[in-house]
Formats: sequence, C-alpha cells, structure tokens
Amino acid sequence: MADPVDVDDADVLTTPSSSSHHHHYYHSQHSPPKAPPPKTVIRALLGLLVLVNLSWSLYQLPLNRVIERRLCAEYYLSHDPRVIGGDGSVPEELCKVDEIQQGLGKLQGGMETAWIVGDFIMTIPLVSLVDLYGRRAVLWLNLIPRIALLFWTFCVGYFHDSLPTNSILVAPLFSVLGGDCVFNSIVYALVASLTDDYVQRATYFGQMNAISSIFAFQLGPALASASMSVLLWLPFWIGIVLLLLAIPTISLLPWELGPGVDTHYEERDPLLWSSRRTAKRNRPLRHKISLKRVMFERVYNIREILTTHPRNFALLLCGFLLTSLASSDTKLLPQYISKRYEWRFANVGYLLSGKAVFNFILLTVIIPAILKRLRPKHLSPDDDETPFVGRQPQYVKEDAANFKYANVCLVFSVLGATAIGLAGSINLLVPSLLLYALGIALPMFTYSLLKSPAVSPSTDDETETQIFSIVMLVKTVGLLLGAPLMAALWVQGIGVGGAALGLPFFVSAGCYLLAIVVFAGIKLYDPRAV
Repeated sequence: MADPVDVDDADVLTTPSSSSHHHHYYHSQHSPPKAPPPKTVIRALLGLLVLVNLSWSLYQLPLNRVIERRLCAEYYLSHDPRVIGGDGSVPEELCKVDEIQQGLGKLQGGMETAWIVGDFIMTIPLVSLVDLYGRRAVLWLNLIPRIALLFWTFCVGYFHDSLPTNSILVAPLFSVLGGDCVFNSIVYALVASLTDDYVQRATYFGQMNAISSIFAFQLGPALASASMSVLLWLPFWIGIVLLLLAIPTISLLPWELGPGVDTHYEERDPLLWSSRRTAKRNRPLRHKISLKRVMFERVYNIREILTTHPRNFALLLCGFLLTSLASSDTKLLPQYISKRYEWRFANVGYLLSGKAVFNFILLTVIIPAILKRLRPKHLSPDDDETPFVGRQPQYVKEDAANFKYANVCLVFSVLGATAIGLAGSINLLVPSLLLYALGIALPMFTYSLLKSPAVSPSTDDETETQIFSIVMLVKTVGLLLGAPLMAALWVQGIGVGGAALGLPFFVSAGCYLLAIVVFAGIKLYDPRAV
C-alpha cells in the first residue's frame, strides 16, 4: 500500500476538511470541479440499488434449484437410479424429501454465513480504501464478488460432472472483496449527508428501502421464476449483465472530496468513522496516507462514539441487531414454501412477487405523505439551522412519531412472522405474507431516529453521518448470527415435521418481540432541557 505518514502528519486523516485540500493522492489532479446536486446523486443511487438488488434476487431462487438438483441426483443415484433422466436430472416434484431438503438447508446456511463473515471482516479495511481511492473505486470493487458468485454458481450447476456439489461453498468466499455491509455503509452514509431536512431524509431512506425490498424480494423473484422456467441458467447471466450495467451507474456518483470541489453536502460526508479530532485540522497532506493509519483511526473512532453516546444509542443499536437477526427468516421463504406446500421454485417466485405493488405504495406514497403532514408549517426543507436551535419541541414530536411508527411496524412483524409459521396452507400463507409486509417500513423510522438529539446529541454533522455506518456493522453481526441459526432451526424443523417447519419464523417473531421490549427502554427527550 501507500507509505506511512511521518510524525508531523501522524494524526492526519482523509476527512472532509483535509480532503478538500488533498484528494486521493492519485486523483488530486483529476477531481471534478463541482459535486453533482443531491437529486442527481439520489437518482444514481436508486439506479445502482435497482441493478444490485435485482441481480441478487435473480440469484436466490435458481441457486436453491441448482443445489437441490445436484443433491437430488446424488440421492436417487443411491436410492432409485431409474428416476434419473438421460441428462442426469430428476423431476423437481421428487426432490422434496426430507434428506434432500435438509442438505439444501445446510448448504444454504453455510453459504450465507461464509458470505457474511468475509463481508464483516473486510468492512473496515475496504471502506478505509475510500480515503485512498475514492468511493467509486470501492463500489466497483464490490461488484467483483457479486459477479463471481453468479458465475461460480452457474459453473457448479452446469459442470456437474467436473465439480462436486460442496464446491458451491467457494462462491461466497469472494465477499472478502466486499459485500452488503461495505456497500450499504457507503450508500447510506452518502444519503445521510445529502440533506438535514427531516422529511426529505426519511423520504430518501424510504425510497431506498422500497427499491431494495421491491427488486430484491418481490419483482426480482418473479423475473427469476419466468427466466428459470425458460432456462435454469438464464437468471445468472441476466444478473451478470445487470452488474456490468452498474459500472457506468457508479460513475454518476461524486468522487470523494478533492481540491476545488464546491459542495454543500460532501463537506460533511466523512463516510465511515473519520476521526473527529483530526477532522478539525485543515492542512494538506504532504505524504501518501497509510491504510494502516486510516484503519487505526476508524477503530479508534468506533470506540469513541460507542463510549460517548447515550444509553438510547446503545438500545437502538441493540434493536437493529435483533431486527436484523429476525429478518434472516426471509432468506428461507423460497425453500419454506417449496417444501411445506410442495411448490416448484419457479412458482414460488411469482407468489413472493404478489405483494410488490402494496409495498411500493406503502413506502413511496403513504409513509412520505404521513411524514409531510407531520412537518410544522414554519419548518423549511432548506433551513440550515442546527436541529437544536429554536425547534426542540418540534423535534421531540418528530422523534415520538418515528418511535411510535417503528413500534407499530414491529408489532406487524411479530404477527406476520407468527402467522407465516402457523400457515398450514397457501390460502393462509398469502394473507400472512401481506401482514408481515406491513412491517417493511421499519428502517424508515429507525434510521430517522439515529438523527434524534436524544440518540446522538452531538451537533457535529460528521458524527451524525458516521453512526449510519456503525449501524451497518451491527446489522451485519445480526445477519451473521441469524444465518446459521435460521438454517439450523430449518433443518431441525424438517426433521420433526408438521408445524415445526415454521420454527424459524416463530424464533423470528420472538426476536421482533424482544426488540419491542428493548425499544421500550428508549427515553425521548430534548437534551437542552435536561
């Protein structure tokens, strides 16, 4: 990497203040003269989310079928070779036996865990590279493991005579080049820096949540079902093409801060844990920055934020952990529906896509409309005052509204997850899925609570942005715990049979219920009144 800095520059970081004089050392002469306006940035981000989430969604359903197909052929080779066709395949209807489904659950759990572990371990090093090479470079790098995942899964499925089934576990190891935690840390930190307006910020988060949900969990499965019905390998190649289209989309995002950049929002975008004490310094770097130094400063700042923020912040992080763990049950939905109701995976995708319109309207129309009605008439979106000056009562009301709606979403999640686990037929499952979907707006309100003075009382814009990235790490820990837990519960449920198939969803409901208990400990107040 780059050479270490000398003693004089030992505490200098690539922060917004220092970067405004010295861009990434090899981009210093090529920075854009002016950052694009926030609306341009949010459009590019939404486009990027569409491409990334749709490609990921196209991967999930056919992945289940690829693994099931391999395990099924191996099973019947030793039990009843007569059912194996000339091309080595077995009719999907014969692949729903417990032994095959348990093997599928174990491999799926192993893949999910491996992907999250690599992503989590490499988050700080990879996001530190943003200071050296810019956010575009790291986002481009993030596309490599996603493309590799799709391509390797195709190889394992297509070259079944050459590659063993367990070689599918190699694919998620590419997450050491970046996964969801790295991607979300960059994207959400950028969005958080676009505006200080309460309604506009919540609307941005709602749009991102809507895009992620609709394309990853609703429209994506429908496209996956349609394409894999034509050819099993087609979704993988469509996904690769979408990720290649993400390359020019990333080019629309702003570079990291550079000389002469005139911007109203990048000045407060430290991205991930830039040190507050070094951010106050405003002199050019005279040497190349050490990646080790940048990483050290980030770890230092994680500890600083966690130890200086109030109890409410810790409780909210605990809530993020629990809800992230609980959300791991959604990864099991395709296999759960296929096994419990003996549906083909291609048909499962259409069912999961049925609630797309409802979610879209909820997140992009209904919730933003409610938030706009809550806005006080005297509050302008362009108001540049700090949140604490002359507006304490209104912000306390806004925090209370976010808190109330977050709890409402959690209640719907508890009821929905429980109903899915109890649904003994498709006729009961469909309304259960819709009930569960009512809780989808939860991130809109919990992310907005992160900006609450009662959660993060500092008036420092950099600190307010940094905590979004810390949340991504906490959520990744939740997924890291949830992936193997849900897989183990699913395998156990298959072994018991009957209502026990819903065991992962019962545990998920319990996690959401525990999150309600944790949130009850959050006390909203105006710090200046204390």
